[in-house]
Amino acid sequence: MFEAQPRIIPTLLMRDEGLYKTRKFRDGTYVGDPVNTIRIFNQKEVDELILLDIGAARQPKAIDLGYLGEIASECFMPLSYGGGIRDAGTAGKLLSTGIERVIINTGAHDNPEFVAGLTREYGASSVIGSVDIGLHRGERAVFVAGGQRRIDADPIEWCRRMEDMGVGEIMVNAIDRDGELCGYDIDLIERVCASVSIPVIACGGARSVEDFRAARVAGAQAMAAGAMFVFRGKHRAVLIQYTSADHVFGEV
Repeated sequence: MFEAQPRIIPTLLMRDEGLYKTRKFRDGTYVGDPVNTIRIFNQKEVDELILLDIGAARQPKAIDLGYLGEIASECFMPLSYGGGIRDAGTAGKLLSTGIERVIINTGAHDNPEFVAGLTREYGASSVIGSVDIGLHRGERAVFVAGGQRRIDADPIEWCRRMEDMGVGEIMVNAIDRDGELCGYDIDLIERVCASVSIPVIACGGARSVEDFRAARVAGAQAMAAGAMFVFRGKHRAVLIQYTSADHVFGEV
């Protein structure tokens, strides 16, 4: 059963210990320091945060567990982390730092057995499967490695395979809407939600509370947003803000 109350989740993108906001997975704009930004979100009483290391996602490198532990210790809310997680040992160490859930993307394609083992050992609720979907020759396609590598998989079928691996949720990110403030891909969200039986996190393009409501009607249990929560105005001035699920949907 899905949780009765939908969730709205700020999504932060990290590279080399700085936060950036991309557009279509490119052209990152510096936003600020992860620890200071998280402290601001603490003050705004955010219910949950997602942190994605976009540098680690694109090229394999050692994950700085000490720094992530420092970040997790500053969070007064559940923190999910993704980026460069390709083996169960790394995932286990991350969960031991205080990170509540790990987000797996490239590792699910390159080593699906590790994901299945991870969900068996730590439980489905500790693992989110992330699916980045962009356009290739006018058709939707699945990409891994931070959007750099297209894989031979139908997007909807790949979401089903993620569910079969045992992940507790699926985060669906529309690459071509990332950072564009143009609204979610509602058709994509509807298709994924109709095809899996686990909660779906919508991501990519949110610009207003109306987009959150539309994604919820489409079947998403949670709505993630980046640019909407870090930029303000047409000049995209950096301003950390947040809109709670209670404000958007009322208390359920």
